[in-house]
Amino acid sequence: MPNIKSAVKRVSVIQKKTLRNNMIKTGYRTAVKKFENAVEEANVEEATKLYAEASKKIDQACTKGVIVKNTAARKKSRLAKKLNAIKA
Repeated sequence: MPNIKSAVKRVSVIQKKTLRNNMIKTGYRTAVKKFENAVEEANVEEATKLYAEASKKIDQACTKGVIVKNTAARKKSRLAKKLNAIKA
C-alpha cells in the first residue's frame, strides 16, 4: 500500500479507470457474441440489426481508448464479412 498521498490517489484513479474500461470492453464483447449467435442461426434480419449495435459498441470502445483504431476497424470488417456471407 502506498504511503505518499499522490500515490494513494493514483491507485484509486487507476481502479476507477479499470472498472470503466472493463465495463466498456464487456459491452462490446457481449454485442459481438449476440451478433455471432445470430449469424450461426442464419437469421439475416436479426444479424443485420445486431451488426449495427455491435459496430456502434466497437466504435464507442475505440473512442474511449479501450481498443485501438485499427483493432476496431479489423473487428468491424470481420463482422461485416460474416454478415455478407449469410446474406449471399
